[in-house]
Amino acid sequence: MNKFKTFGLMAILTLLLIYLGGLIGGQYGAMIALVMAGAGNFISYYFSDKLVLKAYRAQELPIDHNVTRIVRQLTDKAGLPMPKVYLIPQDQPNAFATGRNPENAAVAVTRGLVNHMNDQELSGVLAHELGHISNRDILIGTIAATLAGAISYLGYASHFGMGGRNGRNSNPIFMILALILAPLAASLIRMAISRTREYKADAYGAMVSGNPAFLSSALSRLENYSKQIPLRGNDATSHMFIVHPFKGGGFSNLFSTHPSTAERIRRLNEMALRR
Repeated sequence: MNKFKTFGLMAILTLLLIYLGGLIGGQYGAMIALVMAGAGNFISYYFSDKLVLKAYRAQELPIDHNVTRIVRQLTDKAGLPMPKVYLIPQDQPNAFATGRNPENAAVAVTRGLVNHMNDQELSGVLAHELGHISNRDILIGTIAATLAGAISYLGYASHFGMGGRNGRNSNPIFMILALILAPLAASLIRMAISRTREYKADAYGAMVSGNPAFLSSALSRLENYSKQIPLRGNDATSHMFIVHPFKGGGFSNLFSTHPSTAERIRRLNEMALRR
């Protein structure tokens, strides 16, 4: 179900890009916007893993560390290549996965996660992160970002009257729709894709760790810790973590890359009941 939902949302983004490009940029409008957005995201796709690990001062863990041992057990069970495993020197319990494919992947955990979670909870969290690697969510997220970025560029172009035809950009109603609503819709769809991938990674984590309760328990504790212990970092990286690491709430939740933790726990508990 999540796979079809992701496909449908990506299709809507693509159609929105084609339609908006035709209105604003003429015959080549959508293509130009797509190339410009794609160039930036291509660089991000290949180098963001190294950049984000460096930004969080992550250090690679030795092969005999407990976290590395658990990751190796999970990858053996899942049939995945062994990723590099890193420790982030911060006290908020959290984790993320990065890398463009399973052969070039990394899993990073915070010091707080190691200190506050038992081995079963660690297994649930780490299996979730391996789910992102197995499902190639970095690639899917990059494609979604490219399409959304292209749509945003077209909205920007319409604001300055770039590439329009037949005088349609002079219509103030069209200007508002092109400049505000289309990029807003693209952002919301991109957020929906991210949330869908989180549910899929949760299901994968529950399966590979062997018990949905492992991840359910971890998510409950992670949510509480994220409100009590701050994490120093850039909000642009928030989508990478297993739970949103920075304080938010209210209207900002509309643009959150993460689904409700309570809903994630509910789904995991339903999976546990069906075992």
